[in-house]
Amino acid sequence: MLDINMQKGKILVTGGAGYIGSHASLVLLEEGYEVVVLDNLINASQEALRRVEHIAGRSLTFIKGDVRDRACLDQLFSEHDIYAVIHFAGLKAVGESVAQPLAYYDTNVGGSLTLCRAMDAAGVFRLVFSSSATVYGPDAPVPYHESMPRGSTSNPYGTSKSIVEKTLEDISHSDKRWSIVLLRYFNPIGAHPSGRLGEDPQGVPNNLLPFIAQVAVGRRQTLTIFGNDYATDDGTCVRDYLHVMDLAEGHVGALGRLNLAGLHIYNLGTGKGVSVLQMVEAFERVSERPIPYQFAPRRDGDLAAFWADAQKAEQELGWRARRGLDEMIADTWRWQCKNPQGYCANAKERGAKSPVERSQ
Repeated sequence: MLDINMQKGKILVTGGAGYIGSHASLVLLEEGYEVVVLDNLINASQEALRRVEHIAGRSLTFIKGDVRDRACLDQLFSEHDIYAVIHFAGLKAVGESVAQPLAYYDTNVGGSLTLCRAMDAAGVFRLVFSSSATVYGPDAPVPYHESMPRGSTSNPYGTSKSIVEKTLEDISHSDKRWSIVLLRYFNPIGAHPSGRLGEDPQGVPNNLLPFIAQVAVGRRQTLTIFGNDYATDDGTCVRDYLHVMDLAEGHVGALGRLNLAGLHIYNLGTGKGVSVLQMVEAFERVSERPIPYQFAPRRDGDLAAFWADAQKAEQELGWRARRGLDEMIADTWRWQCKNPQGYCANAKERGAKSPVERSQ
């Protein structure tokens, strides 16, 4: 894994209490970095950060705040010597974005613009942006490769990511002080092998594997599969699923690219497609639990199939997905069994006080 000079300061992780952000924060701590997490806890739990600290045996600094709050960001940058920023903060559900486009543009685009302005004012010009494979658009041939242009995205979530990417591209061209990495990743699943960290969606899960796991543990009765008439082998959607720990390691590895000015783009995926029905069958095999399911009409914005060409990340970052599908499922199932109600069963409420929290 690529590394940076550890004397250059701390890493700010926006959205660091969320699913991917918490796993990335853990890997950062384990690699010896100092970590500052900014999160508004709207879709996250501070219990995750307490568990990150326990697993790592090290403390991080948590600041409860919104990435759209310029005063909060200015204070943060004035109080911490930030070397680079990993920007996860944002909304991420495709279906929800179709129903609530204004919220997605406000949070994902507006928050990113505010962050960049605050970074510029503070003299911090190193950024890793959590982007998405959706920026390739519905007409891109598979596998997706970084040399392909951004396409006409099929939902507001993807459009918001595309807008931020274009903005960051323009910033890097206009000001050579900036070094920016865009990580286009595919479908993260899995959990930390300890079973202490995992995906804890609020309400009905938007993503496939948490829904399957909740059915398996008895939290929900039936899995709903949206669409069985796609142009795929079994009629269900095909995605490139990768382990969240592989993804977290990819973000940390990308920090090493920030020694080079300009814009750098990488896919993070396995390069293999798995259908919804194949995932159900694999989960039943690994967990030894039946997964009853029913079909429903397609969701707006869903594509039939896509997966990554991730050779560039391996060549330039020294990164590749190392964990297979069975390991992704086994870690998810371990997390779900140990935490049948998610983090809430072990915390009085989301956002409860932490010893490292500093109010803004």
